[in-house]
Formats: sequence, structure tokens, C-alpha cells
Amino acid sequence: MSAGAHAAPPRSDHVPHPHRHLLHPLRPPFRWLLRRRWDVVVHGAAHVPARGPVILAPNHIGVIDGPLVAIVAPRPVHALTKSEMFVGRTGTFLRHAGQIPLDRWRTDVAAVRSCLRVLRDGGVVGVFPEGRRGDGELTRLHGGAAYLALVAGAPIVPVALFGTRQPGADADALPPRGARIDVAFGEPLGLVPQPWPRRRADVVAATGVVHDHLRRHLDAARVALGQELPGPLPPGQTEPDPALGVTEQGAP
Repeated sequence: MSAGAHAAPPRSDHVPHPHRHLLHPLRPPFRWLLRRRWDVVVHGAAHVPARGPVILAPNHIGVIDGPLVAIVAPRPVHALTKSEMFVGRTGTFLRHAGQIPLDRWRTDVAAVRSCLRVLRDGGVVGVFPEGRRGDGELTRLHGGAAYLALVAGAPIVPVALFGTRQPGADADALPPRGARIDVAFGEPLGLVPQPWPRRRADVVAATGVVHDHLRRHLDAARVALGQELPGPLPPGQTEPDPALGVTEQGAP
């Protein structure tokens, strides 16, 4: 996009692009390691546009969902990642791998601007619209993906994940070695960009459209692959449901 796109509100012209020096070179060896441990099968990768801004929107069932999508997606992904992960060596690695910290408990304007920097530069952003790990059924969506699409004009590609957590397994459990993991990319959804100012009602309406599209893809992938989701997390392990800013607090 042109430099002028970064000057449109919310401005991203003074926001540095997230790091990329580990994002690109580590994907091939990590992909090799993933496939040595699990039977990872990617479907529909051609649905991800080869160039231009893209938003990937996966369901969220297991602890490895974020790294999995970042590694096997056909293009490098800057994923929104809960800020609690950005501590110590893990945090240093995530930052140098280009991931974007998100404070899930308030309207995180810095995270929004970082995502817009990536999208306006023609890159890929990953957003888990459920906002937390769970049964992955996409029962309720937050509005982050829809909001970014309205601002940046980026298509949203649904991603259906199966097998990253076994039925009844703990929230942080890994699948057993050799387990089948399916990653199914769906057809892109384009939303008509909304000029400033964007009203909360615009974001809510767009989120409904996104919700329908993601649910249809999830149901179709479930039938086509013969796979099922793992069900809810064990009692007491359900994560708090954060009020992600663009849904609950209004869009910046």
C-alpha cells in the first residue's frame, strides 16, 4: 500500500514493523520438526492470497495452535499473542519472531496499530477471534478480525484446526506423538472497507458476517475431513473471556 495508507486513522506511519529476522528463516526447520512429531496435514493453502494484506482467523483449541499456524501457513504470519507470554526468554523469542503482544483486558491501541502496520505493508496477521482456548466451536467471536478488515481492506481467511488437543486433555497438553493434526484454510472473505470514523455498530455488524463465514468453513471442514473437535476444556481450566477492545469497548 502507499505511504498515505499509514497516515489514515488509526495511524501506523510511526509504528515500526514487527521483527522479521527470525520469522522467515525458522519456518522451514520448525515445519520439519513438527512433521517429525505429528502427522500434520495442511488443506486449502491455495486459499491464502499469495500477496497483499491477509488476516488469518483460526479457531482455538490447544496450546500449539499459534505456533502451528505461524509455521505451516503459506506465508509468514504476525500473530496477536497474549501479552502474558512476553516474559523472559519466551518473550524475547516471540518478539524477534515477529509476534504481536496483545493486552486482552483493555483496548490495546498499540496492538491495533502494529497489526495495521503489517497489513498496510502487505503482510499477514493472525487473529484468534474466540479470544481464548476452548472447544473451538466458534460459538462467540470478538471483533478484532472484522475491525482490522474494515480498516485495512484485508480479506479474512478462516482456518479450521483439528487435533491440536485430545478430548478431555488439559489446556496445556500436547497431542500424543504421531497424532493426526489437520489445518484447513478456507475461502477468503472480503469486507467493504469503512472510512473513519468507524462506529461500534459497523464492527458488530461486520463481526456477524465474519462469524457466519467462519462457522460455515468449520462445519464444512469437519465433514470433509471426518474430524471432530475435542469438546470443552476440563472443569476449572476454562480461561477467562477477555473483553477484547473492538467488541466491548468500541473501535479505536
